[in-house]
Amino acid sequence: MSEINLERVATDDRTLPAFAEAERMFEQIRRRAYELCGLRGFGPGRALDDWLAAEREFSWPATELVEREQDFVLSVALPGVEPADVALTATPRALVIQTKARSERSDEARKGEARVHWSEFRSAGVSRRVEFARDIDVDKVSATLKNGVLRVVARKLERPSQPTPVAAAA
Repeated sequence: MSEINLERVATDDRTLPAFAEAERMFEQIRRRAYELCGLRGFGPGRALDDWLAAEREFSWPATELVEREQDFVLSVALPGVEPADVALTATPRALVIQTKARSERSDEARKGEARVHWSEFRSAGVSRRVEFARDIDVDKVSATLKNGVLRVVARKLERPSQPTPVAAAA
């Protein structure tokens, strides 16, 4: 099985290219969610529905984040994506997942033996940032891609023990 490109970064440096691409995508989604809200008259109570509808329009994959006692487990549906096409950046508070857009053609079309009239065999590129409620240990992040599902396990950072007060000697 091919390895997933995993970059571990010790700080939440928002100037990294992975963050810039994710922020660009977020801005497009924000604008579209606002448009959807406007189309329904800016009524209350549907902001999350508008946001999720906007995400779907930009081909964001189905995602699930589970918090366990020791770690977070992120699952992302990436059908048709190969491990070598996944770039994952881990910082103490976030994961950024990126894949390349690609389209496929049949063997016959590649060899020039046939003409493709239309094809839906393509995948949109993904740029997704997932924030955590608490710090993770970037050195203990692991990722696998199996059956079209990316599974990332991010171990929570051990919280330092509380210092024991020491009485000053008189």
